[in-house]
Amino acid sequence: MAETAADASDTEQTPRTDARKAARAERKAAKLASEIGSFAKEHGGAEGQLAYLGQAGTRIVLVGGDGAWGDLVAPAYAVAENATRKAGITMHETFDGEFAAKVRTGPYEWSRMAGMQIGGPSNDR
Repeated sequence: MAETAADASDTEQTPRTDARKAARAERKAAKLASEIGSFAKEHGGAEGQLAYLGQAGTRIVLVGGDGAWGDLVAPAYAVAENATRKAGITMHETFDGEFAAKVRTGPYEWSRMAGMQIGGPSNDR
């Protein structure tokens, strides 16, 4: 079977498209690494854990040296891994035990976690 002009143009664009996707992923990882670095600087260091979110991407959960916490979302697990590697932070396989015990929560988090059950803000406002 002969290759059509459309088939030929598809195969010619694939390497270029792959290169663009790779470059976009690298830029996103660098941006996330910068944000992780800023968080670490502000909170006396940082440790992290990756949580796969499915098609939504991967959550990078961060815990600062002072117990502050936050998260970022990467479009893919590989991008999240690259970002944390670039940032040079310690990573954990799971969010439990000693790592989870480092998190310090304040009144806002407690009221949000409690919700309507014990007088926190309701979710229907």
